Amino acid sequence: MHNCAPEFSRLVPLARLGTGSFQQRIEPTMEEREKLARRFDLLSLDRLAAEVTLRRQSGGVILLEAAIEAEFEQCCVVTLDPVRGILSHQFSLVYGPAGEDEREIALSGDEPAFEPLTGDAIDIGEAVAQELSLALPEFPRQTDAAIDDLDPPAAIDSPFALLANFGKRREC
Repeated sequence: MHNCAPEFSRLVPLARLGTGSFQQRIEPTMEEREKLARRFDLLSLDRLAAEVTLRRQSGGVILLEAAIEAEFEQCCVVTLDPVRGILSHQFSLVYGPAGEDEREIALSGDEPAFEPLTGDAIDIGEAVAQELSLALPEFPRQTDAAIDDLDPPAAIDSPFALLANFGKRREC
């Protein structure tokens, strides 16, 4: 665990959340975008915007729902040339009290991930940054990028190939 400040922090105090929905649009500054680009190994992060909604649920649980849009540039895994990217992504997170006897919870792919509530605020900026990192293409590639050498490597004789026939009986 590290005590570094997040590059894109937007704290929402829990006391600010009432019975209704809390909504906020957040966008990082140019400096914050540059720091996020370094964090996620992007050539640039030209735009990032998120519409975030927080709702109190029963049992001290808070539901975060957000829609993010981003424009960025990554390095092509084949040519190393810049690749432009645009994404729109929606996600949900559930914040709740962290119990002393926490059990592992099996979630299906449709259920929002659980985040323990620590402190008296939720950092919606860091939540957006983390989800952006998960939504980015893992292997960005230009549409016309190709690997020229697609022939499989020539088979090399294994030093164990001779031993494979060692125990077999020969008939004359």
